[in-house]
Amino acid sequence: MLAVWCADWAAVSAAIAAGVPAHQPVAVFSANRVVACSAVARAAGVRRGMRRREAQARCPELAVFATDDGRDARLFEPVAAAVEELVVGVEVVRPGLVAVPVDGAAGYFGGEQALAELLVDQVSGHAGVECQIGIADGLFAATLAAHRGVIVERGRAKEFLAPLGVHELDQPDVDRAELVDLLRRLGLRTLGAFAALTERDVVSRFGSAGLVAHRLANGRSERPPHRRRLPPELAVPKEFDPPLDRVDAAAFMAKTLAERFHAGLAAHGLACTRLGISATTEHGEELNRVWRCAEPLTPQGIADRVRWQFEGWLRADPAGRPTAGIVRLLLQPEETVEGQSLQLGLWRGLTGEHDEKAARALVRVQGLLGPDSVFTAVLDGGRGPAERVRLVPWGDHRAVTSPPDATWPGRLPQPSPATVFAEPGPARVRDAAGAEVGLTRRRELTAPPAVVLLRGGPRQVLDWAGPWLVEPRWGADECRTRIQVLLAGEPELAVLLTGTGMDSLKWTVEGVYD
Repeated sequence: MLAVWCADWAAVSAAIAAGVPAHQPVAVFSANRVVACSAVARAAGVRRGMRRREAQARCPELAVFATDDGRDARLFEPVAAAVEELVVGVEVVRPGLVAVPVDGAAGYFGGEQALAELLVDQVSGHAGVECQIGIADGLFAATLAAHRGVIVERGRAKEFLAPLGVHELDQPDVDRAELVDLLRRLGLRTLGAFAALTERDVVSRFGSAGLVAHRLANGRSERPPHRRRLPPELAVPKEFDPPLDRVDAAAFMAKTLAERFHAGLAAHGLACTRLGISATTEHGEELNRVWRCAEPLTPQGIADRVRWQFEGWLRADPAGRPTAGIVRLLLQPEETVEGQSLQLGLWRGLTGEHDEKAARALVRVQGLLGPDSVFTAVLDGGRGPAERVRLVPWGDHRAVTSPPDATWPGRLPQPSPATVFAEPGPARVRDAAGAEVGLTRRRELTAPPAVVLLRGGPRQVLDWAGPWLVEPRWGADECRTRIQVLLAGEPELAVLLTGTGMDSLKWTVEGVYD
């Protein structure tokens, strides 16, 4: 397998879209943290995971952009098209990474080294961006080879991977951060050490996800090839009248089409890992692209790739854009795996008829009331219970913008309140002498809370915990202090109180515990 990798693609595409010159440092942020940065920014000290304030302090001239999957996919289409001019069988793994089978092309162009040099010149000349080439057995090894710009001899992938750190298993399209952390704590810090374990031990300790990672560490593909012949009815066609020529309309259509495609595969016990997208324009132009995914595609993953591909087709430069609207679209599975063993479900990691019915019902509600009418909750990072829950429109990517288990100074410990109020109610907290409870200069309570006055009247404090102090953000002049209190009464009441201020505190009831 040959991998064509454009380093820091999110930063490169953001700079291209905004017309930022190559010598200016660029960084892309999500949840106020760096997710990608240019080489110039790294030379100035900017690193992935760094907070925006720190990144700008190290590099004041830093150009700041937000993440945009559509922008990344749209601007990557010329790169994929440039590779496709020389090599057949191009597969887009994600914006920034293309994979192609190497054997036929290497023989035609006079060897792997000659092919790699030709592709670097091809991408640079036709797409105007730099890339690195890696060749190895399997996509995983080829991707890591591309990161280093090397060609690994056939059959030597395991030796190439052995000295690399286990963090390489955590790829952008597959979240293995928890597995990597566990391997490190067990003392398995290199891919070679992990590969030395037996499959039986790996499966018994890490499950199916660990087995896939173990295969990668050994230089093999994610899963054995699935030789089952696919029924032709699994392909899903769609006709458009009038022709489709807008990305927003394509994005809305992709959700319903992805549900049909996924349901057809699930009915045969299959899930798709390589998705073929073919389109025909009103003038008879044929557009084709294959997307490869390390994990079986969910309906949302299918819809995302259809939308990204339309971004590339309909918003490309005039020279590469189709001359007419699209009148026919075809989704077809290029590669499948057994669905029930690997495919993640819609709710709690399970699959089944009820999940699919619920998903179809929610899509129908969106069709009647609009895409912003249905939301699901995502557990995110944060200090308070309300900050840790983010509502995501149904069908949108449910990515965690900040790790829920990350260290948050002042974060409230488990358990969280069962009920968190959208509008906190007022409260007053007094000590045994009847004075208002505030903060000292050392950020400690002036006295233990003894009585809490709520709308229903005063209640004695039976027990309490805290405080958990959240220092004010940059430019703010108030901090927040949280305490948990157990109040006397029938029945007893456990509440989360939040005090706002620096010395004298304004208390509110943020949540109630069951």
